[in-house]
Amino acid sequence: MQTSTEYRRPYRPLPVSIFNAAGRAARRLGFGGPLNVDRMVAAARRKTGLSDFGDEWFLEPLEVLVGSMNAEARLTPLGARIQHVRIVSALSTRLRVERLLREKPEILDIGLGKVILIAGLQRTATTLLHRLIAAGPGIRSLKSWEALNPLPLPGERTGDPRGRIGRAKLAVRTIRFLAPEFLAIHPIAHDAPEEDVLLLDLSFMSQSAEAAMHVPGYSAWLEAQDHTRCYEYLRTVLKILHWQRPGAGWVLKTPHHVEYLDVIRGVFPGVCVVQTHRDPKKSIPSFWSMVAHGRGIFSDHVDPEEIGTHWMRKTRRLIERSMSVRRNAGNRGFVDVSYYDLLADPLAELRRIYRAAGIDFTAEAEAAAEAVSRGGPAGRHGRHVYSATHFGFDDGTIDEYCDAYLREYRIPDETAMLDGTSPGTRDEER
Repeated sequence: MQTSTEYRRPYRPLPVSIFNAAGRAARRLGFGGPLNVDRMVAAARRKTGLSDFGDEWFLEPLEVLVGSMNAEARLTPLGARIQHVRIVSALSTRLRVERLLREKPEILDIGLGKVILIAGLQRTATTLLHRLIAAGPGIRSLKSWEALNPLPLPGERTGDPRGRIGRAKLAVRTIRFLAPEFLAIHPIAHDAPEEDVLLLDLSFMSQSAEAAMHVPGYSAWLEAQDHTRCYEYLRTVLKILHWQRPGAGWVLKTPHHVEYLDVIRGVFPGVCVVQTHRDPKKSIPSFWSMVAHGRGIFSDHVDPEEIGTHWMRKTRRLIERSMSVRRNAGNRGFVDVSYYDLLADPLAELRRIYRAAGIDFTAEAEAAAEAVSRGGPAGRHGRHVYSATHFGFDDGTIDEYCDAYLREYRIPDETAMLDGTSPGTRDEER
């Protein structure tokens, strides 16, 4: 199987088409209506039996996000339903976090140990590197089942998260049903390390929304905000996870971090930031394709050229902001990893990262990383097909947008590599 490039015609299983048709009919009759923050807040309170959110600063970003969804995203009835459920779930988690911290305030005193934070651009082998580091003994990562439910479920016994794991397995099956080609682009597993951007979603301040939906109003608002509070809340949730399942340190990962390295270094003093680098002519169109397939889950209206324009500008913003932070820091606390070096000799790159982070690269860590490297073959879920031209760009224009980045990190031209079967030509990020 290879992925479709008919982005304007999203895949629809028959039950989903029927659900959407019924939902549109209901809308015409005056039922359903737009997403409503007050109703979702009330639903979270009913669901949990709790009412106290503590500081309600997060309601402003939620209002902006929901307003943008209603005005711009053109969600299908199913897309709107999924977003409603996700927001109610996030609000419910915040209610439960507030209660837990009142009952056990000592959680806030927990230290996270040494933190390695992977902050490469999308599709630059960040997923592979994340899983390699997370395999190390004592190094904590956010698991998929924890990302969906970071707190124990009601009635869950200590050390027995089978209920949360079961829900994560169902979520993976749901994605496979709704968008089977998506797994060929970005593999997902219920027990694999997951991006902590899903914890930033609890504050309704992350790039997740603009990747999954057309919400330019929200995106513009988000770029103008101070992100310190949402990263402080991320740190709090990590402490709760650490309290449940301790470790010697953490590895975090999401491309979202590239935009806010200054905030991260303030909230996580001593963090070791790892930046992965790959030819943008390969990585950026690959990400555009992932966005297009993802947006097709929630809307019938997917505009590839809008995706290319929005995310090309956004990527240049990420590059410029990260380079500025690094110049101001004198590059202290940063490690650069070439996509091509990582795929060619992952253990050598891991040794450099461990050394920079002040962590011993033990024989156990090496064996665990080797096991990850021997994981499933590239393309096992299908072949990812894409081109910059599908999104209104060509290779030369991408190079122009990324010129300073290419020169700063001496990134090779992947399309000019002589060996077309070398590890550097793989698309799947693993």
